[in-house]
Amino acid sequence: QVQLVESGGGMVHVGGSLELSCAAAAVSGSRFRINTMAWHRQSPGKQREFVASITIGGYKTYADSVRGRFTISRDNAKNTIYLQMTTLKREDTAVYYCEGDWVTPVPEVGRSWGQGTQVTVSS
Repeated sequence: QVQLVESGGGMVHVGGSLELSCAAAAVSGSRFRINTMAWHRQSPGKQREFVASITIGGYKTYADSVRGRFTISRDNAKNTIYLQMTTLKREDTAVYYCEGDWVTPVPEVGRSWGQGTQVTVSS
């Protein structure tokens, strides 16, 4: 099993910037590889929606609502992904979740979700 932990959430004014991080770690220190990692978000009264993803090779995909404002990146050596958010809007307020598709040498495959980090954009 691979666990994901998000960090970097907080409060920011409209038009401001914030960077989120998501670190992956295997239970008992076993080896693993994260193929694709992604960010999703969920606001009260709404279903969870896709924000951005990045493959192990660096291919990036963005939701239309954040394209041009958010940038996803990853550091494979640290098994960590980042989400740089700029020109934030009130509608960006949500709990942001990290998701990772992983594989081990056994082989074993799975998908893990972080517990989420709150982002609040105020005016």
